Amino acid sequence: MYERIMILIMALILDLVFGDPHNWFHPVMAMGRAIEWLEKTLRKIFKISDEPEEDKTKKRIAGGILVLIMLVVFTVIPLVILNISKMFGETISWAISAFLAYQMLAMKQLKKESMKVYDALKKRDIKGAREAVSMIVGRDTKRLNESGIVKATVETVAENASDGVVAPLLFMMVFGVAGGWFYKAVNTMDSMIGYKNDKYRYFGTCAARLDDVLNFIPARVTALFMVIAALFLNLNWKNAFKIWMRDAKKSTSPNSGQTEAVMAGALGVTLLGDAWYFGKLVKKPEIGDKLREVMPEDIETANRVMYLAVFMIYIVGISIMRAVMYRFGWV
Repeated sequence: MYERIMILIMALILDLVFGDPHNWFHPVMAMGRAIEWLEKTLRKIFKISDEPEEDKTKKRIAGGILVLIMLVVFTVIPLVILNISKMFGETISWAISAFLAYQMLAMKQLKKESMKVYDALKKRDIKGAREAVSMIVGRDTKRLNESGIVKATVETVAENASDGVVAPLLFMMVFGVAGGWFYKAVNTMDSMIGYKNDKYRYFGTCAARLDDVLNFIPARVTALFMVIAALFLNLNWKNAFKIWMRDAKKSTSPNSGQTEAVMAGALGVTLLGDAWYFGKLVKKPEIGDKLREVMPEDIETANRVMYLAVFMIYIVGISIMRAVMYRFGWV
């Protein structure tokens, strides 16, 4: 347990210092390529039709097999690496464990990419801002005005505070580094095939449902600590809590709506609403009360809320782990 605590602290430090350097190989890239290859292969093996409402059962079975293969492969990989690393001594083993854990966190990278949007908006470069936000959201961005760009960016920071940082952290606290890889494999599958469109409505069902289950607790833990962060940052924490309780279920996702609702309340703005995906307008209810218009500075504020919430979760999580150590004599 002590080793796990130190590894998670080192992983956070590595993320804060390095983020995700573009010239480094990243396991999520490998996950993405594996998903693409498995999808093509399974569609051929099962002879799945391209027609949206045909071969529903085949699509669900093939999608389930893809999920199973991904989870086995990307849980076994870190376990094998970690077991081999132990042959080279404790220092090497800890270093490799910390590196593998760090690769599951994306806090600095999320801030870096979202602040590119902010920087472009401050320069009145709407085209550049659209290009920057297109790198971190799944919606079509060509139609977005400044307000839409800010909202999309703030929503992404709020959602990924859980998906990209807190959820893998909690899984690693409970299940070790391999738990973080397990979670990240599920989250990556959901981001690639978990859509409710004609292509993935049935093929991606298993990945989407599993992602919903795994994110249920992390999303709510993140939302709670974001409310507390809003208090310490002199934001409207009471409104954040009110909007969380009132609007979280308005989102089509049972989890992302938790953190998005808190962020909307803390900032005093509305988020979500109708958006374009793959050339189609998707109707979505707004969350929050429009106490004011959104502005580029909301992106900075959203990042501050995320950082403080994550730091507090780290402190509380590690404190609980230490308490468990002493309670059961694992010292």
